[in-house]
Amino acid sequence: MITKRDNELTRLRPAIEANIDENPENSAGHFQNATLRPILKLQNELLLQVFKHYLQKSKGSFFQLAPPKQLEFIGNSIRSDLRFRNMLTGLIVGHFTEQEWEVFASMEPELTRRIADLLIQRLSDQVDKLI
Repeated sequence: MITKRDNELTRLRPAIEANIDENPENSAGHFQNATLRPILKLQNELLLQVFKHYLQKSKGSFFQLAPPKQLEFIGNSIRSDLRFRNMLTGLIVGHFTEQEWEVFASMEPELTRRIADLLIQRLSDQVDKLI
């Protein structure tokens, strides 16, 4: 059953350029392009702010690093700080419809990995906005 909340959540999402038909409908790749990417784009400014706050809490060591090391820092932060990664994942999962939650729950390990990969890529591509 589609609820008013589900309709409002999907209405808020920006359109993205992705070939959604490229993957079978019930695949992780389809879910990534149809659901995860639009939500990450919607949440982009908040994700940047949350990561800036994380950097401030890490005593600013990020800002003294060379650019390649900054990218490494982003990846390591999301992959190894489980508490931080879970919080970022929650910012994404909170925007799922009920049906999307069911799909996510059925492929949780794979989709959680994909969320982490997308977060790392999105933050790395905007590292200049973190400084």
